[in-house]
Amino acid sequence: METAIQLLWLWTDAGLQLLTQPFYYISILFVMMFYRRQVLLERKLFHVRLHAWGRQTWRTVLGGLAAGLAVSIVVAFLGVSLSLEAILCIWITALILMLFRIRFLCFAYAIGLLGLIQGALSLFPSWQPQPLWLEAAVSAIRGLDIPSLLALSAVLHFAEAMLIMIQGAGFATPLFLEGKRGKLVGGYHMQSFWPLPLFLLVPAAEGGGMLPWTPFFGGDAWSGGFTMLALPAMIGFGEMTQSMLPKEKARVTSRRMVVYAAIVLILSLLAEWWSPVMFVAALAALVLHEGLTWHSRYEEQQRSPVFVHPAQGLRILAVLPNSPASELGLLAGETILKVNGTLVHSKEQLHAALRQNPAFCKLEVQNHEGESKFVQRAIYAGEHHQLGAIVAPDPNDGIAVQLKPISLVALIANKLHVGGRQGASSRKRKGKIHSEADKSIDL
Repeated sequence: METAIQLLWLWTDAGLQLLTQPFYYISILFVMMFYRRQVLLERKLFHVRLHAWGRQTWRTVLGGLAAGLAVSIVVAFLGVSLSLEAILCIWITALILMLFRIRFLCFAYAIGLLGLIQGALSLFPSWQPQPLWLEAAVSAIRGLDIPSLLALSAVLHFAEAMLIMIQGAGFATPLFLEGKRGKLVGGYHMQSFWPLPLFLLVPAAEGGGMLPWTPFFGGDAWSGGFTMLALPAMIGFGEMTQSMLPKEKARVTSRRMVVYAAIVLILSLLAEWWSPVMFVAALAALVLHEGLTWHSRYEEQQRSPVFVHPAQGLRILAVLPNSPASELGLLAGETILKVNGTLVHSKEQLHAALRQNPAFCKLEVQNHEGESKFVQRAIYAGEHHQLGAIVAPDPNDGIAVQLKPISLVALIANKLHVGGRQGASSRKRKGKIHSEADKSIDL
């Protein structure tokens, strides 16, 4: 009971510490900028807003808060502890990496890189750099407990896997892309970030209560009692899919992330037991994470796209929230065959068929199993002229998106460039939108 009261008191104090740390506010501000940029992209492409960036931000903040509490409980039993120097090393490294690619804003990359640097420094134990700031940085890196930090990264990736499963598909943005044969196809850019407040138990120099369990990391350092430290962190992911529905892609990504996290956790535990494994664990955290990115890209290249212009009907790419299509129960991946008894094969035919009866519509739709279903609904004044369904592009559509990795500077600049194609049969697109489409960050 006494330990529980002390933990509650320390948690309250750590929560107040978190409010004074700028990195947590920086992470929330970064999330806000990213989702605002996503909304701008949707407006430029479809002239509608599929997501509300304010609501998206709050969802990720609340999801990150829940995940942060869960991670804090797990790492308390592992005994992962951080000093102020370790927090600065991780965040400064992550922010520097983010200047090159947004997806590098990841604890796996930052801690893995710090582990490799520490391994290199161990080869030159007597080296002391001359500038005071460099000497302080080298001293801080030498003192990092890399195995426990890698264990923290692994647990964060378990949390990321769960958040991807729960919320990942909800942040998918539909796009028109150029396929392998130069034809336009529909796809989804799935990317999200979650700021996590972590409350980590750390060994106390003197005083403090004793833990009723023995943490794996830290050894005799816990014999003097414990205190608590607040650490702002960030996790996230990014995927581009043309061959799967967003929910399916989120499930696949989540499962792979669990496997990755398990491997890193096992290697970090082995590194604590036998120090030479530390270099292997740090390298694996980097290489395997990057491997997930490249494997996902390769898989998408080998699979056939789902959102193509079908031989009959119109394939649904996305459904606007609170639209007639949403109320009719239409789903992405389904195909609209008939509207008011008329076969439709273009957006113009869809609009014309709806105008045959401006007060009512009846649709024949082919579902994911290839079976036909019939839905109907009254049409009210002011509602979307195409039911609120974004359909897969046909060859004559004039806008394609070229996805390019972005840096922090590009995100802050917040510039989007969209243009038309030179011709319906041309493979060269003028339109470009710079966006992050890789398997990205997990902090």
